[in-house]
Amino acid sequence: MEPVGIGVIGCGTISGAYLRAAATFDVLKFVACADIDPAAAQRTEDTFGVPAMPVDALLARDDVDVVLNLTIPAAHGEVNLAALAAGKHAYCEKPFGLDVAEGRSVLAAAAAGGLRVGCAPDTFLGGGHQTVRQLIDGGAVGKPVAGTAFMMGPGVEAWHPNPAFYYQPGGGPLFDMGPYYLTALVHVLGPVRRVAAITARGRDKRVATSEARAGETIDVTVDTHAAGTLEFHNGCVVTVVMSFDVRLHSNRFIEIHGVDASLSSPDPNGFGGLVRVSNGREWEERPLTHGYTANMRSIGLADMCVGIRTGRPHRCDGELAQHVLEIMAAFGESSTEGRHVTIASRPERPDPLPTGLTEGRLD
Repeated sequence: MEPVGIGVIGCGTISGAYLRAAATFDVLKFVACADIDPAAAQRTEDTFGVPAMPVDALLARDDVDVVLNLTIPAAHGEVNLAALAAGKHAYCEKPFGLDVAEGRSVLAAAAAGGLRVGCAPDTFLGGGHQTVRQLIDGGAVGKPVAGTAFMMGPGVEAWHPNPAFYYQPGGGPLFDMGPYYLTALVHVLGPVRRVAAITARGRDKRVATSEARAGETIDVTVDTHAAGTLEFHNGCVVTVVMSFDVRLHSNRFIEIHGVDASLSSPDPNGFGGLVRVSNGREWEERPLTHGYTANMRSIGLADMCVGIRTGRPHRCDGELAQHVLEIMAAFGESSTEGRHVTIASRPERPDPLPTGLTEGRLD
């Protein structure tokens, strides 16, 4: 399959994970990188051999077919639109946008240009979550009726070298970590019908203790605790809690409870992990049915590029990302207005990966 030319915009922490994992997929060919900080782009060139250049020069290159947008959340929509305007397909880190309107504008631009748009997370393509999908679809728990999803911790300022943007619009536990959990749930259960939630903010200021920013005060402009209930179109009701205000907890990542059994899913911020099923007595570990269990950040990008070459739909598509964005936005809307919020979008579940794939292949 002819490789697809990739230009990276945003050479921060996550770019290294993408570039290392991308070596698995022959369909990916990185031809350029750019960053608002030229030194960051130069480090990427020095480490990975991807030529560094200004953003405008990258967008003007004929050999860039897809822009991989790894900028901060506040820039995701702007960079996606610039890529589409330049005639490039766009694939971005999560979240898909700061608000629902921004996401819709990106989808509209892609449709108008006959271009594809994709978005992380792609962790649901890992072996752990593909196993969960196969078990649920195969009736391992019976009809799903309930579930829980918990991501709770003290925040990122103790370890992240640049934690401030996590506490600005597009950040917070919901927009930062929520996409992993919500995408994993939609992948397994299908789209969400409505949301009821309450959100809160533990502190208005935080102090960074990471080595790079030790002692700096961070203004918190988003809520840092979100508790909600999702009703899915299939009737399943799932409790979701996302928090940067919890020191320690003992809840599982995701559980799905059916009329016949319960399933414990692995961390949706990873690709592998333990999958367990219980009939009410004890948990039984189930073998993973799929590969891709290592850190495969770029598998969603590779899947989109395979789709570009073959014409088939890609799994981490913009419609799925927009649906997740609408769910996250509904948490704040429900909390502020004190009502259920109906979700307008209703995407199809992404196709599961086939079993028995050779590493580097996606169909």
